[in-house]
Amino acid sequence: MTDRLDALLGNFSVRATVRNTGTICGTHELATEDGLGQLHLVRRGTVVVHHSVGKSITIDTPSLLLYPRPCGHRFVAEGEEGADLACAALGFESATENPLVSALPAYLCLPLDQLTGARLLLDLLFEEAFEQRCGRREVLGRLFELVLIQVLRHQMESEQLQTGLMAGLAHPRLRRTITAMHERPREEWTLEASAAVAGMSRSSFAQTFRTTVGCTPGEYLQRWRILLVQKGLRGGKPLKVLVDDAGYASESALSRAFKAQVGVTPREWKGRTKVQRRPD
Repeated sequence: MTDRLDALLGNFSVRATVRNTGTICGTHELATEDGLGQLHLVRRGTVVVHHSVGKSITIDTPSLLLYPRPCGHRFVAEGEEGADLACAALGFESATENPLVSALPAYLCLPLDQLTGARLLLDLLFEEAFEQRCGRREVLGRLFELVLIQVLRHQMESEQLQTGLMAGLAHPRLRRTITAMHERPREEWTLEASAAVAGMSRSSFAQTFRTTVGCTPGEYLQRWRILLVQKGLRGGKPLKVLVDDAGYASESALSRAFKAQVGVTPREWKGRTKVQRRPD
């Protein structure tokens, strides 16, 4: 099986930085940080999580709480003994365009025992979080990043997904084509070629792709290509270099596709783009 996350994480990386570890009691407000997500691990205790928008949730078993995008929330730890938490900020590269960020819900709460194969990783993370060892911040940052990959794996195997990128990557046939597009965007992905990689007929592939992913294969390919162009522009690459990388015949063709996707020309977009913030 091809690696469904390799091209995604290779082009749109994430960096985690530990924020808080320890026992909390009572109410704790967690302010949003511009452009950053958050990942919380509840090792013990009962916590009621109130959101600035949406319903509150109660966590009474060891769980993970992921916010891929900034979202105001506060914890209310119940009981005299409080709750043990380890929390990190998540800096997704190209956050506003990062396909993983847009593919995930506003927040995701999972019991830790649902992260199959992650027990040793979680044990090590909690051990580092609640001990004062040299280099613990760097170690915890890398461990949180590994936990996030486990969450993405879980999402791709979930049977509850409806539509979107993660649903497409979970599909046993569509994921072959989506992964191939991610890895080889320069190729001419005709409907026939895309369907062949998936091992499906043209009509079945086109209908299944639209139903599962929420757009046509051509629309998805253009979206992916433009995301790579935006990443390249943000990194200082000239547009003429990105033309071939993204699989366009000319700079004007790329510019037309870019404006159709983003609403402005590549030059205008680059002038408005801010430097990507990383968690401190």
